[in-house]
Amino acid sequence: MKIIVCVKQVPDTTEVRIDPVKGTLIRDGVPSIINPDDLCGLEAALALKDKFGYNVTAISMGPPQAEKALREALAMGCDEAFLLSDRAFGGADTWATSKTLAAGIKKIGFDLIITGRQAIDGDTAQVGPQIAEHLEIPQVTYAQNIEADGNNAFIVQRQFEDGYQKIKIAAPCLITTLSNLNSPRYMTVDGVVSAYDEKDVVVLTFEDLRDFVDEEDIGLKGSPTQVRKSFTAPVKGQGKIYEVGEDEAVEIILTAVKGGGQ
Repeated sequence: MKIIVCVKQVPDTTEVRIDPVKGTLIRDGVPSIINPDDLCGLEAALALKDKFGYNVTAISMGPPQAEKALREALAMGCDEAFLLSDRAFGGADTWATSKTLAAGIKKIGFDLIITGRQAIDGDTAQVGPQIAEHLEIPQVTYAQNIEADGNNAFIVQRQFEDGYQKIKIAAPCLITTLSNLNSPRYMTVDGVVSAYDEKDVVVLTFEDLRDFVDEEDIGLKGSPTQVRKSFTAPVKGQGKIYEVGEDEAVEIILTAVKGGGQ
């Protein structure tokens, strides 16, 4: 069985700054990490590999520097890694990103796809489900536990606020994972050596995916939504507590709503 894990390199959001003039993220000098939800999805795939001998492949879409995240995935135990990188992919929203990833995944081949629930630099939780829709395969989201039944199917606990739903899903399928699913393993010394000296990160461009996706569906051209501006939310003032009767409370609320807050 072949497991594809989608891995995104994201800025460490505890250190993100926004250009006050351009309204864009300042990435220079900001350390990059593997998205936490994706990292736990990677650990889930490697745990299945340890138990059943499955093949685990990491895939990412991004600029050339995203190779570092894939090398980390290889050092943790992945068998292969693919980077979808091309100027034609630039400016993609979640729809175009998922279209591109789905094309790459289709080219590579898969039985199970694991993605993180959402990326910390976007928080949309859209790319994983969209990939499943493009590939026309079933999906289970918000997985807090994944087990293989040894018969080409998986038992997934899907998290809810007050419990969980237990679902059996047959491959091929897609599962999105939460950051509290597990504790990702560390890279080993042998793994790091192997990741840099013995294994390759295969780069796929649009020309490699031309048979699987139309040029009109990728990058900025294929993105129905665009971010006009990013900005830091203003710091809110300290709240006030009023100990008053109902009538006076109504007056205070109405005054605040009309812009004459006290």
